[in-house]
Amino acid sequence: MNIVCIGGGPAGLYFALLMKQQNPAHEISVVERNRPYDTFGWGVVFSDQTLGNLQQADPNTAAQILDAFNHWDDIEVNIRGQKVRSGGHGFCGIGRKRLLNILQHRCEDVGVNLVFETDVQSEEAFPDADLIIACDGLNSRIRTKYAQTYQPDIDTRRCRFVWLGTNKLFEAFTFAFEETEHGWFQAHAYRYDDQTSTFIVETPEDVWLKAGLDTMEKEDAIAFCEKLFAKYLDGHKLMSNAAHLRGSAQWIKFPRVVCNTWVHHNGRAPVVLMGDAAHTAHFSIGSGTKLALEDAIELSHCIGKHRDDLAAALQDYEAVRSVEVLRIQNAARNSTEWFENVARYVNLPSEQFAYSVLTRSQRISHENLRLRDKDYVEQYEDWIAERAGVQRAPTQTAIPPMFTPFKLRGITLKNRVVVSPMAQYSCVDGQPAGYHLVHLGARAMGGAGLVVAEMTCVSPDARITPGCPGLWNTEQRDGWKEIVDWVHDHSDAKIGLQLGHAGAKGSTRVAWEGIDQPLEEGNWPLISASPQQYLDGISQWSHAMTRADMDRVRDDFVRSARWAAEAGFDWLELHCAHGYLLSSFISPLTNLRTDEYGGSLENRLRYPLEVFHAVGEVWPQHLPMSVRVSAHDWVEGGITPDDAVQIARMFKAAGADMIDCSSGQVSKKEKPVYGRMFQTPFSDRVRNEAGIATIAVGAISEADHVNSIIAAGRADLCAVARPHLANPAWTLTEAAKIGYLDVEWPKQYRAAKVQLERNLDRERTLAAQGTGLSALAQANRALGV
Repeated sequence: MNIVCIGGGPAGLYFALLMKQQNPAHEISVVERNRPYDTFGWGVVFSDQTLGNLQQADPNTAAQILDAFNHWDDIEVNIRGQKVRSGGHGFCGIGRKRLLNILQHRCEDVGVNLVFETDVQSEEAFPDADLIIACDGLNSRIRTKYAQTYQPDIDTRRCRFVWLGTNKLFEAFTFAFEETEHGWFQAHAYRYDDQTSTFIVETPEDVWLKAGLDTMEKEDAIAFCEKLFAKYLDGHKLMSNAAHLRGSAQWIKFPRVVCNTWVHHNGRAPVVLMGDAAHTAHFSIGSGTKLALEDAIELSHCIGKHRDDLAAALQDYEAVRSVEVLRIQNAARNSTEWFENVARYVNLPSEQFAYSVLTRSQRISHENLRLRDKDYVEQYEDWIAERAGVQRAPTQTAIPPMFTPFKLRGITLKNRVVVSPMAQYSCVDGQPAGYHLVHLGARAMGGAGLVVAEMTCVSPDARITPGCPGLWNTEQRDGWKEIVDWVHDHSDAKIGLQLGHAGAKGSTRVAWEGIDQPLEEGNWPLISASPQQYLDGISQWSHAMTRADMDRVRDDFVRSARWAAEAGFDWLELHCAHGYLLSSFISPLTNLRTDEYGGSLENRLRYPLEVFHAVGEVWPQHLPMSVRVSAHDWVEGGITPDDAVQIARMFKAAGADMIDCSSGQVSKKEKPVYGRMFQTPFSDRVRNEAGIATIAVGAISEADHVNSIIAAGRADLCAVARPHLANPAWTLTEAAKIGYLDVEWPKQYRAAKVQLERNLDRERTLAAQGTGLSALAQANRALGV
């Protein structure tokens, strides 16, 4: 086969090498526009696992790369004069020029034809090629030429950065954060050979502009960075190797590249994207070169597997690599956004700030970090616990963050786990009875700190379905009181009530008979901020609330809140999310009013805040009040996370203690992006920008998720829904799974505690014996890196 690789970076060189070794009869050329051995850039970083992939693909090349590597285990975070170090991360650094030189020499050794100083304008220059690899970099001409096929999505990020070097040799992968009068700058620094370290300086573009770096000559900009980070450089200079760039041109913004398709057929041969031409991953997770080399490994593997079917090989390559790349890019996006918003986190205590840095991509979780550096995690857990007012005894294990107490007003929750309010549709005429006693009582005994009853409606016409619970009469109040008393008598959990009004989403069937479908008979009139039909052509139309409607509904909320206090609830949550009545005022998708309750966000919040104020006046002052909001409508023109921060600030000013950060369910046109902990970023933003405690919700399903969220300061509580439906004792079970034994079980269930812990311990032992992996290898295996 005649193969041409356009571009002599790591992807093209490594693929050429692997294919020539696979079959020496292949005619392979790598065409590069620069001179022989003339490369740009400083150092690149691999994880230990990436090196393992190289060793498996080509031991000879891997040995040469390994011999040139500088290896380190530690990550060091510096902020406000504080230094936090964590070990066990297993990184390798090598100069980009050295890496390419090794690959160039290896290609020459096996007979790959290297062509330099040839600037390829089009793959049509190679009419005899059977396969063309377009690895021509970030600004790929080939990708641009066939953009209609590849469908690239290029997202230019908001930070400016400059890639520099220094002769200061850093012992750890070092992050340094420095504040200026213009804003925050950060440095990413790591050693990659015996003489040199990479030193990347980054800052949001608005800070870069305020500092005047856009008008500085290159030498002045470097001097600015030297002065700013002088205490880390120990008198060493910063160096640029981009002699061809002048002034601000050396400061660039990172473009995230995603291609929908990686293979184009030009009529003579397939043209395949590889490396940065196909995808990019932000330098803050150090995966660009890793992805390029692993592209080469996978494509050579697929061609070897489908020896006589190149089309099948290319189909496999795209299918396998696109999934893996998406996973890395998702992590890279999280990391990128973290660094773009450093100002959001700088007021965290330095210990928590450092933990947030370490876990920013969400690829490294709490338990994964424990595998890497157990001592660091336990010390940090002790710090979290002490801030929560508890200190472990010398004989106790460290307390995981999810099991630290949380105090709000006069209530102390024993841990950070909340049983989410989940609609059960199991009441008759709104009356809570035996079903809810069993449902909520079981979960109160299951270990959670707070159990919240499902949305409870303030009037008969406020219900979603005829099966929804209510609190519009004293019989319902007494029914709730029986349940609340049972929870208090038989558990140490607190119990909360979520008050709401369905608005335009009311008068529908219970979920298992057709969710959101209108009742076949017995419908009641619907109200909302503006006339609305939730399901186009199907749902009932609501009518816009008049001032009289507003007064009536406000008073209904007040009456229900007063009865909730009489029933003995510990916590009250006002439901202002998911397209229900109060949410319909907040979202511009559902509020089309032209009076003082429509238009600006301030106007749209006017009525929900009026209800909140009125409820707050009758709710006991020593008990907490939270507000559930939809922090993202997932529809263009709807509520965004930026709006959510403003909404939280306004509820905080009104006296709210906590914001419960959910999203969506406002419009059927929504296009949410799902994934584990997918709504936690909303909680993170609200907590750290609006300065109010938050509850994170959404696809939180493991103790590891809860520990990671709480430890990083992304939320104060975590609400867990469906896992609690499957297992009322989810909290107790998760404690046993992570080996935390110092958790109290109901006395009636203690025999089961011992047996569960033994069984899980036996499973862990057998799993460790079966893999024979080191802690770091187990950590990397869990990440798939």
